[in-house]
Amino acid sequence: MPATVSFSVPSAHGPRSVTLAYTRVGSGEPLLLLHGIGHHRQAWDPVVDLLATERDVIAVDLPGFGESPALPEGLTHDLATMNAALAALCETLELDRPHVAGNSLGGLLALELGREKLVRSVTALSPAGFWSPGERRYAFGLLQAMRQAARSMPLPLVERLSRSAAGRAVLTSSIYARPARRSPEAVVAETLALANARGFTETLRAGTSVRFTDDVPGLPVTVAWGTRDRILVRRQGVRAKRIIPRARLVRLPGCGHVPMNDDPALVARVLLDGSRRTSSPAAQRA
Repeated sequence: MPATVSFSVPSAHGPRSVTLAYTRVGSGEPLLLLHGIGHHRQAWDPVVDLLATERDVIAVDLPGFGESPALPEGLTHDLATMNAALAALCETLELDRPHVAGNSLGGLLALELGREKLVRSVTALSPAGFWSPGERRYAFGLLQAMRQAARSMPLPLVERLSRSAAGRAVLTSSIYARPARRSPEAVVAETLALANARGFTETLRAGTSVRFTDDVPGLPVTVAWGTRDRILVRRQGVRAKRIIPRARLVRLPGCGHVPMNDDPALVARVLLDGSRRTSSPAAQRA
């Protein structure tokens, strides 16, 4: 069962209380994990135990996703609010500039936290925000289609499909290159998470005008991209490297948009290596 934590976030109409669900395991320097749109913290399950051998791992359900309630009235699911909420989360949990890793939307949020110097290192897996206008429209259209499909399928059908490798491919091949590796229980849970994500529509709407255009100087940054990413195509990683020239750009062979399930050992190694880097110029060039 997850823990929950509540804290205040400022709004134009005064402070608002935000509640987030999270799990925490392991010991060492803190590592905050942020999932993508329509997903939940369990996306990180394939790598959590590997990370927990060296890190105090905190996997959080973002507002309006998983078991975290949507934001209260007066707060919007935009980058500024997400930054404020995640900064307040770290303060409440007494995480002193944690390492942060994120996937997709979570990768964009991780980079935003790095730009604000709220974390000590950033690892972004297929982060949002490096798209062209056409690539963004394609990605958003695919995400909306996935959401509509998840909402239209009755639970007995989802459960029946999850029992076979072919059925799991039907349900999750947009995000995984190797969907058969995902357990039936996990596939059912993430299909329901997508269908029931209260923050999905507003978060997607807020992303329409988002592009990440700033460098993240003085901080170790790793950007990793799956070679079989069907949502955010891998050439966006080259753009990310141009914008953040000291970032380490890593190729994830055979991995899809959510690579943690496709190759847990590789992704865990990339995350741990990213959190071991220092912010010295020599290390940044490595």
